[in-house]
Amino acid sequence: MPRGASLSVRACIFGCAGPTLGADEKRFFAEAQPWGFILFARNCETEEQIRNLCADLREAVGRHTPILIDEEGGRVSRLRGLGGRIGPPAAVFSNSGLLSEEMYAAVRANYAAIGARLASLGIDVDCAPVLDLPASNADPIIGDRAFSTKPELAAKLGQACLDGLNAAGVSGIIKHIPGHGRADVDSHLTLPVVSASKNDLQTHDFLPFSALKNAPMAMTAHVIYEAYDPQNAATCSKIMIEEVIRGRIGFDGLLMSDDLDMKALSGTLAVRTRASIDAGCDVVLHCNGVLDNMREVADAAPLLTGKALSRAHAARAGIKPSSHDLKTLEAEADHWMARLGARKPGATA
Repeated sequence: MPRGASLSVRACIFGCAGPTLGADEKRFFAEAQPWGFILFARNCETEEQIRNLCADLREAVGRHTPILIDEEGGRVSRLRGLGGRIGPPAAVFSNSGLLSEEMYAAVRANYAAIGARLASLGIDVDCAPVLDLPASNADPIIGDRAFSTKPELAAKLGQACLDGLNAAGVSGIIKHIPGHGRADVDSHLTLPVVSASKNDLQTHDFLPFSALKNAPMAMTAHVIYEAYDPQNAATCSKIMIEEVIRGRIGFDGLLMSDDLDMKALSGTLAVRTRASIDAGCDVVLHCNGVLDNMREVADAAPLLTGKALSRAHAARAGIKPSSHDLKTLEAEADHWMARLGARKPGATA
């Protein structure tokens, strides 16, 4: 990387190796200046340790950089090892028998409590909600992580998730734009190819994302949509990003790739980084925390400039401190979890 790169912010988000930062990591992050960081279970041992890690990450880059985590509830929880509130899978809400407005209130309360816990740890971005619409023959990687198979309900409950997180001072990320629900393989392992027609995608899969197009951030799907671009996954497809995500869906917030290390993508990490940025992603996400891998991504990732920089600033501006305390938000969530018949705080479902 050229000297002086640390004076500006680079178009990438990185993980880190463990629960504390090593000296080499600190030096690398200070030079690379990633836009943000993301935490995983390997980084989360105790609440105090997470607070210290978040502080150290921000100290390394010299600014209050965004720190992300995947805390959806259900089976996707990076904080599970700590105990405490996890929250149910997203599908529980639409299967609850509650009225529509009650579902909204329950989802909002659940994610407000999740968000308040994250904020108390120094984490200010949650990679939720999942707006994908699972098809009956799809791989189970999405499954009950999605709110509904119905576009309007998925959009309503996705908005409730964003509203709840925002109430706690945390920003959400809609994913996996423009829709991972038809994928019949897991994109962590191989590249899904969706053969649905443009009409089927436009009148079903894209709709929740269109409804929430004003969300501050979105994460792409590593999925080929043959009707639009039979050669490239959406993450690396200028057609999908310009024509579909920015065009038909109308999303103009910060667009980040899903994890570049997933096996759906091919080529070196440098190739994947450049392909994602050239296609129209504003920032790339790299999660495994391996220093040599991160160096390769950082060398290929540009500095944030122009529209990408403006979108990054707008995404940060949307994160406001909460006026609610954690206990109050957890009490409201407890009320709705009891209505849902969900497990009590401390459960791991």
